[in-house]
Amino acid sequence: MGSSLLVSSVAKRLEGKVALITDGCGGLSAATAKLFLQHGAKVVIADVNHHSLPVGDGTSFVHCDVTNEFHVQSAVDEAVSKHGKLDIMFNNAGNLDRVGRGIVDCTQADFEHVLRVNVVGVFLGTKHAARVMRRGGGGAIINTASVCGVVGGVATHAYTSSKHSVVGLTRNAAVEIGRYGIRVNCMSPFVFPSRMSRSLMGRAEEDPMDDVKLHLIGKKLEPEDVAEAVVYLASDESRYKARLVAQGFSQ
Repeated sequence: MGSSLLVSSVAKRLEGKVALITDGCGGLSAATAKLFLQHGAKVVIADVNHHSLPVGDGTSFVHCDVTNEFHVQSAVDEAVSKHGKLDIMFNNAGNLDRVGRGIVDCTQADFEHVLRVNVVGVFLGTKHAARVMRRGGGGAIINTASVCGVVGGVATHAYTSSKHSVVGLTRNAAVEIGRYGIRVNCMSPFVFPSRMSRSLMGRAEEDPMDDVKLHLIGKKLEPEDVAEAVVYLASDESRYKARLVAQGFSQ
């Protein structure tokens, strides 16, 4: 049963909520934005481009480079200005450096660039979402980590370091701002079809990746599956969940 049919048969889980999604034109972000809309949320997409902006009456776009604090602050303020509040922050923007290089061949510039997007971007998104959620009585912040945030040897040094940092930042922020009714959790999915995972695994852009089933249920993971988990963490159903690192892989 497709997500749209499922939503029509149950109560909308995000009715009246306002969400901001970074990297909203990427595969997971686009799937999440569509599902957020189906569940009744208003969605503001913050990205550096809008070529494949998800279509929907409740969607708007703001240009945002997540490594630039002014951009992130402005994106959060735009969501509040447009809709009166911010309930959900999905920090999903990420970057990957060149695959196949060992630590001796990795440049400092490449390493720092990945950390700026993957770690500083999550820090800034968490910081400014918390700034407005604290005044608004709470909310949900969901960060995208990775299987690389809990194990080693899967991806590059920069990417692996960045995702470990996201897990640590998530746990630390959850402890600090939970008192304001702000839940902070993160997703650590294994590989699903996306531009980044194809690059990581050396696959062609159009590869459906049907053979990649290395997670707990032994089936191919799709962006829509991960998006369902994001909806749960964004909804009131997870109101007692914080510091959760949702994983979907087998070691």
